[in-house]
Amino acid sequence: MIDGHELLALPATSSSVLAWQRAVQRADPNVPLPLAAHAEADPTGTAVTTAEYARTAFADTVAAESALSGVVPASLRPYQQRGIAWLHRVVAGSGGALLADEMGLGKTVQAIGLMTLRASQGPQLVVCPSGLISNWTREIARFAPGLIVDTDPTTGPQEPGRVCIISYAGVRLRIDALADTRWTTVVLDEAQALKNPRTQLARATRRLQADGLVALTGTPVENTLDELWAILRVVAPTLFPHQAVFRRRFTRAVEAGDRGALDRLQVAVAPVMLARRKSQLLNALPPKLFNPILCDLTDEQARLYDTHLAELADDGFGTGFERQGRVLAALTKLKQICNHPALVTGELAGGAEIRDIAGRSGKFDVCLAILTANVRSGSPTLVFTQYRHTGELLARHASETLGIDVPFFHGGMSAAARATLADDFQAGRTAELMVMSLKAGGVGLTLTRACDVIHFDRWWNPAVEAQASDRVHRLGQERTVTITTLTCATTLEEHIDAMHQRKASLNAHARSTSLVAELAGHDDERLFDLLRRRREGS
Repeated sequence: MIDGHELLALPATSSSVLAWQRAVQRADPNVPLPLAAHAEADPTGTAVTTAEYARTAFADTVAAESALSGVVPASLRPYQQRGIAWLHRVVAGSGGALLADEMGLGKTVQAIGLMTLRASQGPQLVVCPSGLISNWTREIARFAPGLIVDTDPTTGPQEPGRVCIISYAGVRLRIDALADTRWTTVVLDEAQALKNPRTQLARATRRLQADGLVALTGTPVENTLDELWAILRVVAPTLFPHQAVFRRRFTRAVEAGDRGALDRLQVAVAPVMLARRKSQLLNALPPKLFNPILCDLTDEQARLYDTHLAELADDGFGTGFERQGRVLAALTKLKQICNHPALVTGELAGGAEIRDIAGRSGKFDVCLAILTANVRSGSPTLVFTQYRHTGELLARHASETLGIDVPFFHGGMSAAARATLADDFQAGRTAELMVMSLKAGGVGLTLTRACDVIHFDRWWNPAVEAQASDRVHRLGQERTVTITTLTCATTLEEHIDAMHQRKASLNAHARSTSLVAELAGHDDERLFDLLRRRREGS
């Protein structure tokens, strides 16, 4: 979604624009705007930005840039300066904002800029996934060295200039102590963690007392628009106080195919939500090339796939509450078969060595061929998988085949170890290849040393894959990024791929149910029909 009031970029060489800039800096309200400088239509095409708003937005940006000059030891991009000014104005005026810029545009630095502007007003709190605490500590030291960082918010003096950092799990466990402090600003990073308003985490977060709340997420909607409502309920509770009204006006309207409902939603959330895309702001950012590859199953994989489906057919998927769990378990095993037979045959039990890895999985062999070519051409590569054993197998086999030490970045590592490994890869102190867990490595990292991304297995939600890809395609990237998806032909994975394409053709924010829930909603006959392999000629 795009801020309906976002100021259009003006040509820097225009003498009228330069004169207006100088007039704004002198706080002279009588100099007219350049012709049509504010004539930007809102998403519904029924209104344009007013001259008064455009003038104020520009003045706010100039003021923020001036206030941060010499304080933030970095050169901020113009859209980042605009984002900081927007956050400062909206938080001061309404108490909360949602910054939903696309991954890679620098939401963290914009939040740090806001906290720098508000530092003198009192203590501030950053809430983030546990794996990003070190990243936030490092980024604040880099962009705001004058701020005092503390990773234990429940001890020490709560004084101006202090920024406390805590994980979402920490908030849930220590909310009683945290709620006793009145925070000047609370920043909620990767705020999609709050998409279910009924969880203990969401309820605990809503208990935090703050003069200003800022949610950061590149994916405010992963499955349904109700997730956006849940985040807005935290940062802007008065905007849509009743979920039933939001659901009727927007969620159900979008699901029913009302394309205009999305436009109306963009206008409704524009006062508190800013969501910009790289294609709008970064003309210099290299392109992404998408490289979908269909891989054939080996005879062994096909036999295991069909056998597992036959066993499922004997018992069915059950009904009621247990049905979705059984469907998920079945899908997981089918996906592991598509990855490599050894993942389901018990060969990995007890950490046993597997001699015969190559030649048993079409996808595995294709991936190794790509990695071999990338090493030869000097193209650093990240390989994402959602399964721990798959990642271990990939890293081990790539290391043995290519004669290099390929690391595996996963959630079982400590936060410090993950931070060190990410830094070492980015700095060139590791091999040019790294295997990564999709969940552990898919958010909060900058890994622009790589220029190739491989999604070894397909996640249910395309937004999660996009997040992972944007660890590479973000600020600092200087090369074209190739994103390869490996999909096993004739299998469940083709259904996942088709679902991704269907959702992408609708809208980035118009996703409805997850694939698991979608499949569980079918009866057994239809479900088996979707999961069964489509053999050639059938």
